Amino acid sequence: MSEREKKGQWELGKENGNGENGDNHRLNTYACACVLAATIISGTFGYETGVMAGAVLFIKEELLISDLQVELLVGILNMFALPGCMVAGRTSDYLGRRYTIILASVIFLSGSILMGYGPSYLILIIGRSIVGFGVGFASLIAPLYSAEISSPSYRGFLTSLPDVSLNFGLLVGYVSNYFLGKLTLKLGWRTMLALPAIPSLVLVVLMLKLAESPRWLVIQGRVGEAKKVLLLVSNTKEEAEQRLKEIKKAAGIDEKCTQDIVEVPKKTCSGAGALKELFWKPSPPVRRILIAAIGVHVFQQICGVEGILLYSPRVFERAGIIGKSNLLLATVGMGISQAVFTLISAFLLDRVGRRILLLISAGGVVVTLLGLGVCMAMVEHSKEKQLWAVSFIIGFTYIFVAFVGIGIGPVTWVYSSEIFPLRLRAQGLGVSVTANRISNVLVVTSFISIYKKITMSGSFFMYTGITALACWFYYSLPETKGRSLEDMEAIFDKNSKSEILQS
Repeated sequence: MSEREKKGQWELGKENGNGENGDNHRLNTYACACVLAATIISGTFGYETGVMAGAVLFIKEELLISDLQVELLVGILNMFALPGCMVAGRTSDYLGRRYTIILASVIFLSGSILMGYGPSYLILIIGRSIVGFGVGFASLIAPLYSAEISSPSYRGFLTSLPDVSLNFGLLVGYVSNYFLGKLTLKLGWRTMLALPAIPSLVLVVLMLKLAESPRWLVIQGRVGEAKKVLLLVSNTKEEAEQRLKEIKKAAGIDEKCTQDIVEVPKKTCSGAGALKELFWKPSPPVRRILIAAIGVHVFQQICGVEGILLYSPRVFERAGIIGKSNLLLATVGMGISQAVFTLISAFLLDRVGRRILLLISAGGVVVTLLGLGVCMAMVEHSKEKQLWAVSFIIGFTYIFVAFVGIGIGPVTWVYSSEIFPLRLRAQGLGVSVTANRISNVLVVTSFISIYKKITMSGSFFMYTGITALACWFYYSLPETKGRSLEDMEAIFDKNSKSEILQS
């Protein structure tokens, strides 16, 4: 068959409902299975975050630690996630996406066992630090692997699954707080902290059997292996061939080359020079991509969601709810709200688009944070218990996390995972996630101190103003729905003349 005939068939396939990049709008089951397995690590990360919200109540009671020590125990996870983020991108370029997931699982396994042992505050800090290092890897590798193995038509859905898993992990953490908190003081919180060892071990076994990212295989020169993977994760042979053609072009390999093993420059294989290209005189589209990726990650954290999630028992206690059991039960409802709306977002991403969901989400967060601030101010300035205000605070908190779940939460990871060029993707995402973790550390370690200085209501008003600024930033972003990963540099270059993203 001639090239013209092949092209004609390809165009006919597009007219018959195939996507812009050749996919035929059917969810590939093997690609979905690979992503679902990888999302276990995100669920483990979410559980580690959620479970600590309740576990610290029991840890503080048994080990008699101060509020400052509580802040350190909670925040040190993200402190150690920073070096994890910094090395995860280069590690995934060197080892591959699949083995980086396995490495992160082993780190989670060892840290969870150590925390479950937990004979002292020092051992807890060491175990939490190890888990934090694993979080740095998990934050980057799950969305990266998901984006690179997905077709354009379902990339939004599949790449959002790590965040869906993270939020269901949060929910499981809250539920385990409620039920395991009924065990003896010595056994309850230790069991909570040791549980992630089980899914971590399961993930190691699963990832040994699943496929490597075809894009990583291509930049290693292993084109034949990449083609085999693409045949598995694509719905048709034609789709696999078109995707391989685009990936080879992005990697600087001759599209007509039919060799299974291709010699690729060592610099490309190892990812060397990626950071220099990102920060030292980057091209206009790369500079805009970097600003966009870092921006969405920073605004995701400084809207205050992580502080509210981790210290939710304190927020509800401040509102007037008393008793550990009632406080933990209230956090379960919050976890359900965020998990459900994150799942809804996964189904909307490829229909509505990334930018629209970010704007809807940020607008809702502004309104609910303002409502929280007003209600909390009334509680703080009243000498009598305001039962109506307590109900409104719980309601606004649930709606707040729902709005985060519909956009700011999952879209941040999807958007930043897909916009970097292939040669810069792993380390560019690593830089973005590092910015995310730095912002997270600042929010989590200062949350108690800030509300003690300016009141709880004052802190909510502060986060309202920050999220209003985020709305303007999200409005400036170009849409990426349905576009190939290999198109992203052109999308940001196309917007350069109108200066949509100012540097």
